[in-house]
Amino acid sequence: MLGAKSKQTNEKTLTVVANASKESQDTCVVAAGTTIEGKFSATENVRLDGQIKGEVKCSQRLVMGETGRIEGNFRTKDAIIMGTVEGEVTAEGLLHLKNTAVIRGTITAKNLIVDEGARYSGECKIG
Repeated sequence: MLGAKSKQTNEKTLTVVANASKESQDTCVVAAGTTIEGKFSATENVRLDGQIKGEVKCSQRLVMGETGRIEGNFRTKDAIIMGTVEGEVTAEGLLHLKNTAVIRGTITAKNLIVDEGARYSGECKIG
């Protein structure tokens, strides 16, 4: 991943910071089978097919595949979710829950699309 930095902390958790210019349309990919523990922050789009345990911040769009999983809170501009989230979800723009999405926690979004079959359990704040 170009422009990425990672470091091991004393608590043996991994912190990943992906940096890209505002004009960049680059995408950070967390592949299936990858587990990240700790804080994850990206200024570019993120494709998540692996697992993140901890806080997630994405300045652009987060697309979570069916195998993607977040255990912790995440904040993003826009998101398309097909996987599982356990924690608070905050989308400044659009949050789209596809038919395989499972959310357990508070949802806060400006706009929400929920496809038939998607499931969420918890408080939902839209607008």
